Amino acid sequence: MQTSLILIKPDGVQRRLVGRILTRFEEKGLQIVGARFMCIPLETAEQHYAAHKERPFYPGLVAYMTSSPVLALALRGKNSIAVIRKMLGATFGSQAEPGTIRGDFAISDGYNLVHASDSPEAAEKELELFFPEGTVEFDMRDTPWVYDVGSDLR
Repeated sequence: MQTSLILIKPDGVQRRLVGRILTRFEEKGLQIVGARFMCIPLETAEQHYAAHKERPFYPGLVAYMTSSPVLALALRGKNSIAVIRKMLGATFGSQAEPGTIRGDFAISDGYNLVHASDSPEAAEKELELFFPEGTVEFDMRDTPWVYDVGSDLR
């Protein structure tokens, strides 16, 4: 089981897509183990996107991410990082396939609705940044129905 950070970005919040995006993750069978509606502090946005600091789009990205509230989520599931990224579709909305979140709801190449961790290592760092208190551990009663009962869930 993996846990991934998801940020429903300012455009997702402002366009009232939070519920529709969250529903898709839940319907897939991912477990919400953390949720926080927040305005990202400048320092947090700078730290989160530090890998892009030298890129020309960095100042605009930080300004965009701090311009409006986001919904930070910790989602858990088997291979959740790869599953979530596949559900999101291509980074640029104009290139995302129909049926993906970005393919269905985004056309902008700048505003792409959702951030998702791209590796277990990134997820660990990002979750610590947005959920320093940790996530909620609990068993979902539908787990045997979501996953093959014989599957290794650890």
